[in-house]
Amino acid sequence: MTGGTVTYEPGDSPLILSMPHDGTEIPPDIRDRLNETGRSVPDTDWWTNRLYDGVPNVNPSIVRAHLSRYVIDVNRDPSGTSLYPGQATTGLCPTTTFDGEPIYQPGQEPDEAEVDQRRNLYFAPYHAALARAIEDVKARHGYCLLFDCHSIRSEVPRLFDGTLPVFNIGTNEGAACAPAIERAVAAACAGSEMHDYVVNGRFKGGWITRHYGRPENRVHAVQMELAQRAYMREAPPWDYLDDEANKVRPVLGQALEAMLAAGAEVEGARS
Repeated sequence: MTGGTVTYEPGDSPLILSMPHDGTEIPPDIRDRLNETGRSVPDTDWWTNRLYDGVPNVNPSIVRAHLSRYVIDVNRDPSGTSLYPGQATTGLCPTTTFDGEPIYQPGQEPDEAEVDQRRNLYFAPYHAALARAIEDVKARHGYCLLFDCHSIRSEVPRLFDGTLPVFNIGTNEGAACAPAIERAVAAACAGSEMHDYVVNGRFKGGWITRHYGRPENRVHAVQMELAQRAYMREAPPWDYLDDEANKVRPVLGQALEAMLAAGAEVEGARS
């Protein structure tokens, strides 16, 4: 299923890959009001689709946004409430970059009426596709495993101190999935000799993980925030680095396989 702002590709396994920030498209009426920084969409989760494409043995469904997060961030609370109170972040319809730089020409930022319009036009379709994917997977398998795919520059001083670990696993402090699933994903990342990891560090899971992760309803969600140094150049033109990516892709594949195995065990025990 492909729509104007989102693609839903059904798979055969209980796993769904959600890719909310991989898109770079911006409607012309919004693009015309952005400044040069905004039009360059530097805070994209670059190459996420390519990084996970063809990972063997997992056969996931994929829900992928086409639009840039600068149009609307489909991983934010639609009410506008901050997911990280007291910490710097960007909003539902961002007006600055992660570094705090304006992305609009002066006076061209969206007002509340426009934010509400974008919520209906662009936020709702992504979540309609994701909700349908979850419903389809549960109908086939009885449960769903949702893996929310993200990436970010390794160093963003406004958002966090120091250098981010490569694998940042978020489960909303364990509330979004069964403990065995969190442990399985973490163990797969811990097995990498070249990359470090953390569980529920700076990134504990965005709105997608927190909203859909309901173990009691047989939906288990995990967010993976990947430090971009693991697979790409962290400055324009944001080149994908095949040699580096080919080192991290097997670890991601092992994490997904581990999630599938743990999910089958957890849900099998409930049947």
